[in-house]
Amino acid sequence: MGIETYENIIKITMPTPFPIGDVNTYLVKGDRLTLIDAGVNTIEARTALKAGLKEAGYKASDIEQVILTHHHPDHTGLLDDFHVDIYGHEYCANWLSHNQSFLDWRREFFHSLFREFGVPDEMMEIANNLEKTLKFSSKNSVLTQALKEGDELPALPGWRVYETPGHAQSHLVFYREKDGFLIAGDHVLKTVSSNPLIEPPSNDGGERAKSLLQYHDSLRKVMDLDIRYALTGHGNDIKSINPLIERRFERQHDRAMLVLSMLREKPMTIFDVCTKLFPEMYKKETGLTLSETAGQFDYLMERGDIHVYNVENGAAYFRG
Repeated sequence: MGIETYENIIKITMPTPFPIGDVNTYLVKGDRLTLIDAGVNTIEARTALKAGLKEAGYKASDIEQVILTHHHPDHTGLLDDFHVDIYGHEYCANWLSHNQSFLDWRREFFHSLFREFGVPDEMMEIANNLEKTLKFSSKNSVLTQALKEGDELPALPGWRVYETPGHAQSHLVFYREKDGFLIAGDHVLKTVSSNPLIEPPSNDGGERAKSLLQYHDSLRKVMDLDIRYALTGHGNDIKSINPLIERRFERQHDRAMLVLSMLREKPMTIFDVCTKLFPEMYKKETGLTLSETAGQFDYLMERGDIHVYNVENGAAYFRG
């Protein structure tokens, strides 16, 4: 694993059990020694973090606060190891403590949504399996204070918060204008496109956010910044971020046009299209592939390219 050092920033890389591979966390020196993100809750990650801290000349007890880019388990897993202030988006709160009423509402949300997407009855149990990754997250941590757009990071002068929902409803990035550094989390990755995931609203009864459209808006937001160096949640750093984002837009549009061609042939549900786009993967990563497919539908609906053709047994059929 090892570490890499930048100006007042040390990158520590840890393994994860997820397909994305290793995750990066960052030690930032300021008025307090700060850990940006907390890896995943495994023995291997904990060992790698301790080794990285030791190589950098620190130990876990030297960390004075943790700041989160978002709430996903590979970024919050070791929070319970630290008894310090924790900062992040307000959406993180329910996840850090495994708020049971929120998790129950989440299950109901996905049951209803999957019915609308046309997921067959025999696959509806996947809505109960979406919490399988929570064992890799924190369980008893509490958000000290919520961060929002425009805030300066606590004890880190010069670092500004930007809200970038899309990959996660809680996603934040942190920008230091004086040298153009961006701590990007999973908002932009160098070699793979971040998945805009469907997540439930914080409150029972709310409507789902259109994650891909949110993500596009958030990408445009960071394109307006003078970013010279982006430190990412996974993989290598990015030195030229805007051309990379432009390529992401082009590839996403091409995928949407493929979906449009399918819907011009016959009316289909989101699940129907999902099985064609991901003929094997949808069985193993149903939530992920449905999120990706729903994003294409949201994009095409926003453009006026498709419309709801009819609704059968609660499932919406679309046509181009």
